Amino acid sequence: MTAPAHTLPSKPLDRSIVDGPIPRAVWMLAWPTMLQNLIGGLQGMVDHALVGHFVGYAGNAAIGVAIQIFIVVIVFVMSVFSGMGVLVARFAGANQPEQVNRTVYQAFLAAVALWGLVLAPLGWILAPSLLGVVHATPAVRVQALPFLRIMFVGSIGMLLFFMVGGALRAAGDARTPLRLGILLTALNIVCNVAFITGLGPLPRLGTAGAAVGTTVAGLVISGLAGYLLLSGRLPVVWRRGMDWRPDWGIIRELFRFGLPTGMQGIAMNVAGVLLLRFIGSLAQSAEAQAAYAVGYSELFSFITWTSVGLMGAAATVAGQNLGAQRPERAVHGVHVAAGLGLGVAAAIGVLFLTIPRALLGLFGMTDPTVVALGTQLLAFLSVSGLFVTVALTYTGGLQGTGDTRSPLYISILSQIVVPLGLCTMFQATRGLHPADIWLAILFGHMTRCALSVLRFRQGKWRSIRVQLATVAPRS
Repeated sequence: MTAPAHTLPSKPLDRSIVDGPIPRAVWMLAWPTMLQNLIGGLQGMVDHALVGHFVGYAGNAAIGVAIQIFIVVIVFVMSVFSGMGVLVARFAGANQPEQVNRTVYQAFLAAVALWGLVLAPLGWILAPSLLGVVHATPAVRVQALPFLRIMFVGSIGMLLFFMVGGALRAAGDARTPLRLGILLTALNIVCNVAFITGLGPLPRLGTAGAAVGTTVAGLVISGLAGYLLLSGRLPVVWRRGMDWRPDWGIIRELFRFGLPTGMQGIAMNVAGVLLLRFIGSLAQSAEAQAAYAVGYSELFSFITWTSVGLMGAAATVAGQNLGAQRPERAVHGVHVAAGLGLGVAAAIGVLFLTIPRALLGLFGMTDPTVVALGTQLLAFLSVSGLFVTVALTYTGGLQGTGDTRSPLYISILSQIVVPLGLCTMFQATRGLHPADIWLAILFGHMTRCALSVLRFRQGKWRSIRVQLATVAPRS
């Protein structure tokens, strides 16, 4: 079928990414994602504050445990969007808008199928067993089970939101995902307040209300995103006359490029869980866990949020310029992203070194032991941030050009083998101390940085091809 003549044309692809100044292209793509990450971080804080007030610490623990499980599972399903990003950037760089549209639609079909056939039914059935794997206490399980089941079944809205956002960023439009992300966060907070507390006629659902609110907000915003795709206002458009059938060639490529990224995400989360086990084995485990939770999970996030935005920008710039057969611009884009990341990481690192007690005090950290451990950790992280931001931007360059396997292998070595191996060695030889764990984290980040830069500079990504039987729109 061919599109009717009266359908609205899509917004043209932004050719400045392959023709204009590289620093402007990187910044244009990076800052909206950085801001969206910062705003999105508010949602988790609101959830924990509300649940802690209305349910108690068991509710907070339930959300923490359930989210950890949910992320490990959903990151695998979302790997298809990583493959979509590779294809969209490549086709956008080659100025093939119809191939961009087809790729996004095939990613939509794959995501819906994975949700309906795998994520929702198996998540519902296996949720009790998954909670048993992490040794959740009975009190926590009571709160976590309905939360986790609702998140699995209601995850379709979140999946579609991430699909549209990833597609638009890969096509060169980072501002529309920012606007949608702000709306999602605002609606999520409103819905969570309403369902957790039982606002007005709504039932007071406690911990489960956070999952219900997230589900409702995701469905509303994904519906809005679908409307925008059909409206012709975006660089990605679905027309009434397009071919709605599955294209198995594109779907195969989505998984070829995407699955390594999904496995990488799972490996990183597993590494985090195992590292927490080492922290829990310390003589001052509670104090060290508190310092780690605030120092690494919260304060260090200001570096990782920035770096993730730059990673996405590097991926889009590298992928589009490779598609436009301009690989040297891809190299330049990754270098620019790494330079910007280093500047931000250095500035935040100075704060870690000069005002650590004030930063920890923002999170109510006043216990002398916790403050001492937190100050020690921030000193390590002030250096570690420099390596993380470079590693992530070069990872973006690799993934954006289609080399998604190398980051997987690098992550396994640098985030699992190196830090966990060092912790195991220290524990077996002279006993484990908090500084040993902080040092292991630093060495892991240094290893990831060195290997990512080395792999990108080898240049093997230049020869990666998208393997489709045909690139012409079907009629």
